Amino acid sequence: MAARPTGELARAERPNAPRGMTPAAAALDQARQAGLLDGDRAEHLSFRAPSALVEAAKRETGINSTTELGIAALAALAQPDPVAAFLRRARGKLAGLPPIEP
Repeated sequence: MAARPTGELARAERPNAPRGMTPAAAALDQARQAGLLDGDRAEHLSFRAPSALVEAAKRETGINSTTELGIAALAALAQPDPVAAFLRRARGKLAGLPPIEP
């Protein structure tokens, strides 16, 4: 049986998460909805990262656990970027529109 997430992960697993959720919580919620957090097996990852980067990410997300921070980061990377998808769909379709005046 898989261990139940705690802290930020547990809050992000709520199906009716509030609109004002953090980007990390939103990424976790999308990963949960996509079934990416399901399953009994967990893969062990081990790597070194600059302390300043880890601390800045913890500060920005409000996540204190390094494990939960890593899961949130992977969840964000596993989801398609909606801006990139929009740009691919809109490529070549915006030409000919009047310029935007300041």
